[in-house]
Amino acid sequence: MTGRLANKVALITGGGVGIGAAIARRFAAEGAAVVVTGRRVEPIRAVAAEVGGLAVVGDTTDNIHLAEAVSAAVSHFGGLDIVVANAGLMAEGDVLSVSDEAWQQLLEVNLTGAMRLARAALPALLERGGGAIVNISSVGALSAAPQTAGYGVSKAGMLALTRSLALDYGPHHIRVNTLCPGWVRTPMSEQEMDFLAEVKGINRAEAFKLVSAHLPLRRVAEPEEIANCCLFLASAEASFVTGAVLVADGGGQIVDVGTLAFAETN
Repeated sequence: MTGRLANKVALITGGGVGIGAAIARRFAAEGAAVVVTGRRVEPIRAVAAEVGGLAVVGDTTDNIHLAEAVSAAVSHFGGLDIVVANAGLMAEGDVLSVSDEAWQQLLEVNLTGAMRLARAALPALLERGGGAIVNISSVGALSAAPQTAGYGVSKAGMLALTRSLALDYGPHHIRVNTLCPGWVRTPMSEQEMDFLAEVKGINRAEAFKLVSAHLPLRRVAEPEEIANCCLFLASAEASFVTGAVLVADGGGQIVDVGTLAFAETN
């Protein structure tokens, strides 16, 4: 097998649709043996079958499931080299409106789930003599969006988790990095666009155009583009990169929103 991930074994959570499925396909195309996990049986099994990988159905908040997923990677493919914490949850609400239950669930899935995944996988990575962990966060970790207090906090916490893991396990040749996508065309974002379209009286395509209107690239990403970024962080091409945050947002973070009113005067 040839490719940038030849002879590597990767475990990807939330791998049934969207970014996770695109990562599974990209990794497999680069030679990796892939274990795909998630809560929905059919998408997980479909992606695993497509890439010649292994499906392990379960919830990233369940320590038993995570242990089973790691064990499956080791028993079926001989070890574990790459871990992608992609499983995530989105819920709206500001501090006054978000319930304790919703807040806790966001932290449990997005942040604690990534920690539990790393904790489950680290012994196998150490056994291999090193490896790579990629935490899929969001630009919501870097700037605030309306009505997303819990989501933003959970995603920002992933940055601190990444730095801690990178520092503690760098001496053991384990690299840990964070990928922060902006808008990506996924089933989750399509649901958000449908909501925006209904409010604005427009269609889904127009909603995507609206949310990307001030991005320098003037478009949202395709899942495959985010998968390419993840591939870089997971591969030997990023051999001296750890504790880093790679932002893939079409340039949104560089825009000074306070000057947008002047755009039409130039």
